[in-house]
Amino acid sequence: MRSAVVIADTTAPADVHGVHGAPGTTRWTCLARRAGLAGDWEAVEWASIPAGGVSGEHLHTRTREVYVLLAGEGEVTLDGRPHTVRAGDAVLTAVGTRHGLRNTGTGPLDWLVIELPADPPADPAAAAPVGSTVVRDLRRTGPIDPSAVVGGPLRLLRHVELATGERDFLLADGVEHTAFVVGGNGRAGAGDVRVPLRPGTAFTLPLGTDLHLAAGPGGLVYLHAELVPKSGGRR
Repeated sequence: MRSAVVIADTTAPADVHGVHGAPGTTRWTCLARRAGLAGDWEAVEWASIPAGGVSGEHLHTRTREVYVLLAGEGEVTLDGRPHTVRAGDAVLTAVGTRHGLRNTGTGPLDWLVIELPADPPADPAAAAPVGSTVVRDLRRTGPIDPSAVVGGPLRLLRHVELATGERDFLLADGVEHTAFVVGGNGRAGAGDVRVPLRPGTAFTLPLGTDLHLAAGPGGLVYLHAELVPKSGGRR
């Protein structure tokens, strides 16, 4: 297990062509992987498609997936039903669900991906999902429990806004955390290490780690997710 907080950012994404069979290019970067983490994380990722771009429709046979829209607007399809989405919305996708995403705006469509493994259904084509839905404007909806919709160990998803000088503290004791800075600036500290925070910075806390956050001038805005590992007492 890693003994340190995992810090990553979106400054050097890869260009991925033909994602899920769709034409065009997706900008993509992995922010954290399951290696070194105790919980059932598959990966935490950032992705972006240009105006008119598509992330192809596909069936989830072995993973649950959470999208949080960061910038732009688009249309997500869940089992053939289109839903208009924009920055601030969250999309919860259960195993057994077919989904795809299209950019309907004039600028890039950026989103955060939290992917979680799940036991595959015996018949993926016929299996009914636990549930899949679009959560409108996570900023106003408040903290949600994704497990109530898609099942699994992800128990908290929230939008956090800290005012200038305000602080927060994350402790990975029985839970693991991942967060992504959406706006503002600030500083994170773990032990003697200090890391500047800006939009596009992600931090993931394996069990046994902690992190102090302090908002800089103009405040700090980030998305925060919390997962209960098996060893942490999954309910």
